[in-house]
Amino acid sequence: MKKTTFWTLIMLFVASITFFSCGKKETKAQDNTTNVQTPNTSSDDGNNVVNTSSNTNQVQTNITTGDGEVIVLNTESFKEKVFDYSTNTEWKYNGTLPCVIDFYADWCRPCKMVAPIMEELAKEYNGKVIFYKMNVDNNQEVAQIFGIQSIPSVLFVPMNGKPQMAVGAMPKESYVKAINEVLGVK
Repeated sequence: MKKTTFWTLIMLFVASITFFSCGKKETKAQDNTTNVQTPNTSSDDGNNVVNTSSNTNQVQTNITTGDGEVIVLNTESFKEKVFDYSTNTEWKYNGTLPCVIDFYADWCRPCKMVAPIMEELAKEYNGKVIFYKMNVDNNQEVAQIFGIQSIPSVLFVPMNGKPQMAVGAMPKESYVKAINEVLGVK
């Protein structure tokens, strides 16, 4: 009986590790504080990116404000609405409001936990912050430009200054803290 309990606990431990980590190479531990880093958006020779311009993701209609919705981006709409890395070597945000970009994949369970949080925040910050999401499997070029190795990764883009990245699924309070501190939005 004790042997069965021991193995059950081991299996639950392994399952929980698998459930909470969807890293492509390695996962990073997350606490309830905001782990932010500035992504590398410069390309030395321009040859280290994958061309995914034939991507077929649809962009929702009201891309200016989001109207309380999370907007799906593809590579081309990212270049148009956020940052055109093909023509700029220095960071220059193209948006009219600060934004939050959720980099995810359909197969990632922690990403599925973050999605409803982003939807709630999009409604709460309607008119103040634009919320985007971008599938890293379908938009490998952008994922590579930002050095995304673990998902979910959430990019906080202020109107002025460089964007900052949070890696891993976090509670809603941590995203709110980052929106307040990094984006300067209350």
